[in-house]
Amino acid sequence: MGDFFAALFNPMVPFIRYALFAGLLSSIPFGIIGTWVTIKRISYLAGAIAHSVLAGIGISLYFSAKYNLSWLHPLMGALISAIIAALIIGFVSIKAKEREDTVIGAIWATGMSLGLLFIAKTPGYISPMTYLFGNILIISRTDLIMLVVLDIIVIILGFLFYHQFQAISFDEEFARIRGLKTNIFYFLLLLMTAITVVLMTTIIGIVMVIALLTIPAAIAGFFAKKIWLIMLIAVGLTAIFTTSGLMISYITDLPAGSTIILISGVVYLTSVVIKKIIL
Repeated sequence: MGDFFAALFNPMVPFIRYALFAGLLSSIPFGIIGTWVTIKRISYLAGAIAHSVLAGIGISLYFSAKYNLSWLHPLMGALISAIIAALIIGFVSIKAKEREDTVIGAIWATGMSLGLLFIAKTPGYISPMTYLFGNILIISRTDLIMLVVLDIIVIILGFLFYHQFQAISFDEEFARIRGLKTNIFYFLLLLMTAITVVLMTTIIGIVMVIALLTIPAAIAGFFAKKIWLIMLIAVGLTAIFTTSGLMISYITDLPAGSTIILISGVVYLTSVVIKKIIL
């Protein structure tokens, strides 16, 4: 543990500090958006959005390398594909509920397949593992700035539309009868989820981002009933998971993303057992 703190405060090793800051900053959107995703039970929608971003990443990498478009960052393509996926999924969920599972599955599989094909055709060697499973240790100063911007957006929108999100999460039909434009806020929630997913892929990757989006909020739901309290606990838990996972991965030389998710899963299963014993 001493080695970790020595590296953390070593000015010659900034990536450790960047990784720690990224974990702490990411806890805010994970805790807030994750709470709504868990309460509304749309984790499968968030999963489809998460996996579809690989298409945008692959296309961006291909065109950037093929045509020397240095300005075309993979996260730009990921963001575009995530927004498109969120809009399609939201439209299908509202207009064609009987085909919802099929369309979501198709978007999920097509996005990943398309991304892997473009990555395979990209000149040079690019490992998709970084995007599938993440690498928090390659966080840059630019990534931290984007996380700060995301935090501000999520906090502002979460505060402004707290009651609207609460209404569509618990009783969407009643909210619609009362005159609330539920579809607009449903799409807004999906778009916020999409943006969160894109920026978090760098930290823990596409495959496991859905776990950190739902597990902390699920654990918090065991011990709190008020939504704002669930959010606070989820934010705190996410910060603990990312920090402890980063520390343990550094000491044991294990992948940081996998370690973070493993800790989250163990705490979740332990919480389930404790809840059963108490009740």
